[in-house]
Amino acid sequence: MKPLLTIGTRGSPLALAQANEVRRLLGEAHDDLAAPDAVAIKVIKTTGDRVQDRTLAEIGGKGLFTKEIEEALIDRGIDIAVHSMKDVPTWLPKGLEIGCLLRREDPRDALIAKTGSSIADLPAGTVVGTASLRRQAQVLALRPDLTVVPLRGNVETRLRRLAEGKVDATLLAMAGLNRLGRRDAVTAALEPEEMLPAVAQGAIGIEIRADDDAVGNRLAPLNCELTAQRVAAERALLAVLDGNCRTPIGGLAETDGKSLRFRGLVAHPYGEWVHRVARDGALADAATLGRDAGEELLARAGPMGSGV
Repeated sequence: MKPLLTIGTRGSPLALAQANEVRRLLGEAHDDLAAPDAVAIKVIKTTGDRVQDRTLAEIGGKGLFTKEIEEALIDRGIDIAVHSMKDVPTWLPKGLEIGCLLRREDPRDALIAKTGSSIADLPAGTVVGTASLRRQAQVLALRPDLTVVPLRGNVETRLRRLAEGKVDATLLAMAGLNRLGRRDAVTAALEPEEMLPAVAQGAIGIEIRADDDAVGNRLAPLNCELTAQRVAAERALLAVLDGNCRTPIGGLAETDGKSLRFRGLVAHPYGEWVHRVARDGALADAATLGRDAGEELLARAGPMGSGV
């Protein structure tokens, strides 16, 4: 039987777990999508997956995790694309849109370390492995006596390299560890005051063709409006800063369902300075709050890129 919907995704264990979660939710929302073969999953290898010997900043930025999947969506080789929203560039290709955001997982970063229960407790000289300039900048701002080295690969690869002694500690997203059932690996979940997360960390976005109303209607029951508002605030910050993988940027919006608290930062890659902002306002003004925070950070830090 030909599938009614085809999901495009990266092939990492985490990406597949997220795609399977979308398939499960679609089956729960629509009887005709509950059959085993009704929703297919198509693995698409991206440039970001193929090139593992350099940091994302060196090979062109986080759009390298979405480009080939978006091309398949535009060419109608797939019907929907499932992304970790923190990997989605600020601007989408013409004709595409984020049609749905699932309920957000824990947005915090996790510290996994051989010794020490927090960044403050790590022994001097600890080697911390991360491919994220945002994490690097915040670690070095807190602890300039630590050494940060590049560490790429999927979750299990990075945990294995830690176990092998290639690094003494690493940082991963709590959301990914939870989705993979690896909460046991976590030394400590880092509060935003210590490590502000990446924009949209913990959120799964489903990208569709903007003119595909039928698929949009299929996804409507899966959408979490509170997550959408939080992500709108965070991505509004990113849009103002024109953020990319060469600029350490963090952002987190939290809500009680009516009001919204927003925190953002931009930093020097080696932690020489960190600018932070905070905003409080109505949930309905989420994007405005994020944009306003971004404008303040832009004024304080100067143009991104060469400015950091």
